[in-house]
Amino acid sequence: MPIPIKYLADFTENGIYHIYNRTNNKEFLFRSDDDRKFFLKQYDKYLSPYLDTYCWCLLPNHFHILSKIKMIESIIETLTENSSYELTLTESRFLRDQNCLSILIEQSFKRLFQSYSLTFNMAYSRKGNLFYRPFKRVAIDFDEEFTRTVAYIHTNPVKHGLTPDFMTYEWSSWQTILSDYPTKLLRDELIERFGGKELMISSHLQMSSLLVI
Repeated sequence: MPIPIKYLADFTENGIYHIYNRTNNKEFLFRSDDDRKFFLKQYDKYLSPYLDTYCWCLLPNHFHILSKIKMIESIIETLTENSSYELTLTESRFLRDQNCLSILIEQSFKRLFQSYSLTFNMAYSRKGNLFYRPFKRVAIDFDEEFTRTVAYIHTNPVKHGLTPDFMTYEWSSWQTILSDYPTKLLRDELIERFGGKELMISSHLQMSSLLVI
């Protein structure tokens, strides 16, 4: 059955997207904290030149990320700072206007998945593709949709029965959002979209209460 087009949105400059993917056959995506740390490290390596991140959550067999695509001017500046031999074919074609922005970012996610899968397979004597194809991405167009998506991502561990309290779940961005520690996350913009930290917390608690049986 084909995936509805809304889940395969094209990436556009300054666009906001809920990006998520799962494993094939409900396999574990992460078997240890080291796996989770490695995934986040590779995500930063392959995607940070092209997007900024609002929030994220890692679950046993899937992940959720909410990100905003950077301005094309900023992306070009980052790529041109690299020597030509460091650029991938997709990046070189993008700089020559032979590839669009959406293809550039799609290929970067594929590089993330391939890199993680290779290391994961070697570590656990596994073979074959780990991630489901294609990965899903939904464009977020309205403020209400944005705040609902952020709360959905952070409370996802409750939805899947991993914890009764999303605030104590270690592998999401929630505790970083609440903290004052330095972060690459678009924390201030995220909180502002809720109308402040108190409204952000209450919105999350409301959604979480609907998930606890």
